[in-house]
Amino acid sequence: MTETDLIALPGTPLAEAVVNLVRPVETPSVFNHSIRTFLFARVAAARLALLAGRDYDQDLLFAACAMHDLGVASDGRHDRRFEVEGADRAAEFLTGQGVSTKDADQVWQAIALHTSPGIAERRGVLCVLVREGVALDFGGPAGANHLDALTDEQADAIHTAYPRLEMIRSLTDAIVAQAAKNPANAPRYTIPGEFLRERETYGRTRMEHACGSSRWGN
Repeated sequence: MTETDLIALPGTPLAEAVVNLVRPVETPSVFNHSIRTFLFARVAAARLALLAGRDYDQDLLFAACAMHDLGVASDGRHDRRFEVEGADRAAEFLTGQGVSTKDADQVWQAIALHTSPGIAERRGVLCVLVREGVALDFGGPAGANHLDALTDEQADAIHTAYPRLEMIRSLTDAIVAQAAKNPANAPRYTIPGEFLRERETYGRTRMEHACGSSRWGN
């Protein structure tokens, strides 16, 4: 895969509409993370011998990756855990763009389950690829299986196009802020619930600590 192909986004009206929805309401750091998640998910797909158009729909994969953190958007309602809020908003947006209810539900599942290891992997290709893309962007602590699929040069190309901008801290800040607004947003033993508890107790999360020694750092 050439460097141009590696960082290319789908040039479709749906992909453009998704970017126009997400970019204004997420921090640059979280937006870049969402786009890198798609680029890394595509790397994982190649490693798993999954082909766009045969095994998965590239537009749906892009939509699921780009909107997977929409639940922490600045203009959200913030009255459910962020994974579910983002999934609900993404599915509603997609059906409004003419995407079938069945396809929108695939995206819903991929977003709602992206923090649920052991469950996402059993809910179809889209869920697997979003989970793998997120894990790759965390560089290891989230259980990435395909870190060795990327050369340093390829990783540099992705990070040059979409810089990290202290992604771990920025994303954790957004999740904790959303979780703190309502007890329903942060059930115990969920990612938002544990992030909120760890920040309140220790000042930073275990994820933030672990990512300091990951392949990409913060």
